[in-house]
Amino acid sequence: MSERFRNAAEQSSEAQLEIKPVFTRPGEASSLPKFKMPDGLMAPDTAYQIVHDTAMLDGNSRLNLATFVSTWMDENAQKLHLEAADKNMIDKDEYPATAEIEDRCWRMLADLWNAPDVDDIIGTSTIGSSEACMLGGLALKRLWQERRKAEGKSTEKPNLVLSAGVQVVWEKFCNYWDVEARYVPVTKEHLVLDGFELEKYVDENTIGVVAILGQTYTGLYEPVREIAAKLDEIQAATGLDVKIHVDGASGAMVAPFCQPELEWDFRVERVNSISTSGHKYGLVYPGVGWVVWRNKAVCPESLIFHVSYLGGDMPTLALNFSRPGSQVLLQYYQFLRLGREGYRAIQQGSIDVATYLSSSIAKMESFELISKGDTIPVFAWKLKDGARNWDLYDLADRLRMRGWLVPAYPMPDNISDMIVQRIVVRSDLSMDLADYLLTAIREEVEYLQALTTPLPSEAKKQGFAH
Repeated sequence: MSERFRNAAEQSSEAQLEIKPVFTRPGEASSLPKFKMPDGLMAPDTAYQIVHDTAMLDGNSRLNLATFVSTWMDENAQKLHLEAADKNMIDKDEYPATAEIEDRCWRMLADLWNAPDVDDIIGTSTIGSSEACMLGGLALKRLWQERRKAEGKSTEKPNLVLSAGVQVVWEKFCNYWDVEARYVPVTKEHLVLDGFELEKYVDENTIGVVAILGQTYTGLYEPVREIAAKLDEIQAATGLDVKIHVDGASGAMVAPFCQPELEWDFRVERVNSISTSGHKYGLVYPGVGWVVWRNKAVCPESLIFHVSYLGGDMPTLALNFSRPGSQVLLQYYQFLRLGREGYRAIQQGSIDVATYLSSSIAKMESFELISKGDTIPVFAWKLKDGARNWDLYDLADRLRMRGWLVPAYPMPDNISDMIVQRIVVRSDLSMDLADYLLTAIREEVEYLQALTTPLPSEAKKQGFAH
């Protein structure tokens, strides 16, 4: 081929690329196998566009009022996120600065939660509060086992006492680590674990009691002080000394700022450990969690592994191993950036939006509040008694059509016939957006009220639950 023809062919090929936008290239313009790796290469911008367009079919995360997980951070946080995504959090010898920041963060939390002796505490970061709960539960089980062995007693059949309204992580913990879950029923009179009839569930095989600071179903706090007082009574009557793990996934990052007088943390002597989600009201992208123990004595040394890794001795207290260090840096950024004053302002702002929404919904003829959103900024409501051709599943479907995800689901056993709807207010839900949401709810209720025949919602057909 002559030089002139070769140049002409190259120019023609370049022109084709210029006039063929990404949407008309193989992959976007033609179908690719979805469950088999392609044989050849693909232009990076085409691969990006395919992934981007597929993910675009997800809902708008900021309109997802079902999730507790942070959906917004500022530009500086986003830069840090990218800068540290390649750092392996577990490799503390290679990344000592990140390890030092992790240490600072959990010590800040220990101080926030009124640890009695800042020189005698231990804590760690985790992937999320689920891993943090697992570690808190494992410490309770190991302490119980060590005590029973020292007394020459059986270590079989450990049990954990918790509300029927706990998050699924505790069901997983009991399943994975062979612990009997003893669920205290949730009733209309006792919507949370409050110590009522607790003596029926505690015995010599009880490794601990879980108290939830911000129940997933309703946002209500379980009264840690009252639970501890009931355990004091049980110890006086039976000699059983049962400790508490506080699952503060949400409330542990709200109560210290907005309800500082509430005694739920290490001020309550029976509290052995506290866990929280940095990626919920810690205001960090997923996923990071934290767990802190009252003192080193209540976190058994047998849970800590000393690993020789990449030339250094690395103590590790975790279920996971490799994970990015970026979320830990983001947590430290938020602690520095906001401080107590900033966290108080943001969390109180979310509570203000939640109580504005709940009070507005309470004024609607069809609804009755279960909670108000004045603990963590989460609240739930149910339909008032009376015949109608629609239910909350139908309302959830109608709102989803408008982009809003506002879930409807049954309450736990014993009151599972009660269907509720819940809103989680996060820092990126403004008063302005809240007004748009209220308008949508009012309009969709008006639409449903006008129905003359029942509307079978997709949620009911799919068995949607919390």
